[in-house]
Amino acid sequence: MDSILTSIKKMLGIEAEVTQFDTDIIININSVFMVLAQLGVGPTTGFIITDDSETWSDFLGDIITQEAVKTYIYLKVRLIFDPPSSGFVLESTQRLINEFEWRLNSQAESETEEGEEDE
Repeated sequence: MDSILTSIKKMLGIEAEVTQFDTDIIININSVFMVLAQLGVGPTTGFIITDDSETWSDFLGDIITQEAVKTYIYLKVRLIFDPPSSGFVLESTQRLINEFEWRLNSQAESETEEGEEDE
């Protein structure tokens, strides 16, 4: 399952055939892509999806952080699309998001530094 939209829908518990929420989910995913670009993850020009045809490989290629990015996008979209009603779950999810942001940014910075050393 390489489709970005389909995999995020699956993590949200929505079947691929159910399309009534696609526009909302796509908008939320694209918002998270903007945050990732600011963290230094993904294409420097940014990235958006329009339907289920865009894939994780289109966004990231085969970088090592791909699974972390998938989890991060899912957590962020879930908070926007279907926020937990429990304050404890909300706080726990936000802590996970913060940790992923820190780790993804650190990884992006170390990859940038390695690229500069190779030049």
